Amino acid sequence: MNLQDAIKGRRSIRKFQNKPVSKELLTNLVEMAIWAPSASNAQAWRFVIATEPELVGKITTVSPGVIGDPPAIITVCQDMGVARARWGEQKAEVLACMDAAMASQNLILVAHEAGLGTCVVASFHGKSLQRILNLPETFQPELLISVGWPAETPPAPARQKEGVLFFEVYSE
Repeated sequence: MNLQDAIKGRRSIRKFQNKPVSKELLTNLVEMAIWAPSASNAQAWRFVIATEPELVGKITTVSPGVIGDPPAIITVCQDMGVARARWGEQKAEVLACMDAAMASQNLILVAHEAGLGTCVVASFHGKSLQRILNLPETFQPELLISVGWPAETPPAPARQKEGVLFFEVYSE
């Protein structure tokens, strides 16, 4: 699969087969995520993979955006202690979010290439998630990514092309 096919073919999957994803495959997804760009090369990202059904269930209770019974959930965090030391207090929040997003994009594209479905979720209660996953106080959950074998694949939504691209300067 070439990169453009992966970008155009990837979908947010919200219904998964009742079939586990190997730890080997999940580990590879994170290994590809950490090849994403990172502001000032801070690499403050941290990933926690939940595959135990009881733990996945606890996560879903504080994450209304996670649906479809995924066999795995990857929590993408930033170690804000590292982030603040590298970027300073003001820039840390924004750059940490950007780094998490870029790493997540790598992860979901590699997952798609492997035949897995993913859905990136930002609706969760951060403090509850920290408690459930036993995260250090400096670890800030940024995104959840549900991962599994798709039970269905929705069609691609339309993309707006008009009024998006401008050369040199903006014009109407």
